[in-house]
Amino acid sequence: MIRKLIFRLKKLDLTKKIYKTIFKVIGSMPPDKKLVVFESYLGKQYSCNPRAIYEHLQTHSPGYKVYWSVDPRSMETFESKGLNTVKRFSIKWLFIMARARYWVSNSRLPLWIPKPKHTLYLQTWHGTPLKRLAADMEEVHMPGTDSEQYKTNFLSESARWDFLISPNRYSTDIFRRAFEFNKEVIESGYPRNDILYKEDSSQRISELKRKLGIPEDKNIILYAPTWRDNEFYSVGKYKFNLKLDLELMQQELGNEYVVLLRMHYLISENLDLSSYNGFAYNMSSYEDIRELYLLADLLITDYSSVFFDYANLKKPMIFYVYDIESYRDQLRGFYFDFEKEAPGPLVKSTKGIIEEIKKIESGEFLYKERLEAFYGQFCYLEDGNASKRVVERIFRT
Repeated sequence: MIRKLIFRLKKLDLTKKIYKTIFKVIGSMPPDKKLVVFESYLGKQYSCNPRAIYEHLQTHSPGYKVYWSVDPRSMETFESKGLNTVKRFSIKWLFIMARARYWVSNSRLPLWIPKPKHTLYLQTWHGTPLKRLAADMEEVHMPGTDSEQYKTNFLSESARWDFLISPNRYSTDIFRRAFEFNKEVIESGYPRNDILYKEDSSQRISELKRKLGIPEDKNIILYAPTWRDNEFYSVGKYKFNLKLDLELMQQELGNEYVVLLRMHYLISENLDLSSYNGFAYNMSSYEDIRELYLLADLLITDYSSVFFDYANLKKPMIFYVYDIESYRDQLRGFYFDFEKEAPGPLVKSTKGIIEEIKKIESGEFLYKERLEAFYGQFCYLEDGNASKRVVERIFRT
């Protein structure tokens, strides 16, 4: 067993070396100046800022040769949309990546891929930071690494970025320090949030409800928590213990509400919601969380950056933070006083969530002023035109 494992590791290492050599050779050749490679969440989703930038580019700047870098396990989703795809780490992918003029990604690319001199790497990132990032993290609790190695690898990756998108000045300051990024930051707002300004209509929401089979006469709660660094099965596969008491919520709220559960892309759990048919819906694999924002009358989250995006809609939020002491003091730490500045109540039980929802129903939502202040600090650049600003800056380079 050990011999087989050693053999596999040596084979993998040799494969990487061969790939790297081929990549360097191809990357030394003249580039295809109209070739663009997009990737979102390690090739698992057609989503987020890369999707918004791609859609604007296709509509307003035709003539580019575009590929989506896709994890083979997610290929069906991309192909069903008629997108031009290439399997991540395939030989074809290697040739395309090495000749591309542009890389656009919202997460890190493998360090063993050498970036050609002719390639412009646009890192869009994927959220406004609440929890500490990269060089700002005191301790790292993720599998397969330690604090020093994690930071070294992260900063080696960020050194390859040519441009970085920021949703606001607050994020720019943190990104520059945490990523040790000294090149150009495009402070544009987040492209993925354009839809929240362009498609926030009752007609669009009704269309989405029909598309997803959700009762049109029910209010919608979106539960979108983040992952925990120290809860995992293996490298890249995190678990999540659902603390939400869906049975109690159904008893108390089922006549008027349904719940959409959207787990973080790193969480590998398979939710069994069969006992809550018609009340709870698993939307973890639904690629476009932006549409779920439009649908939701209320967001329940924890420390996920989703609440910065959802704040653009100025709708109520509840923060289910049953483990806030350990998350704040041991796992990550926060960039600001979350307990004082969160644009909604912090609760530690499902009963507390239900009580807050009933307060909102009765018009007792006491966080309107705090939500307005939060919007003014974090969402002031959002106006539906962030994609346009990014495309005009990058694709004239």
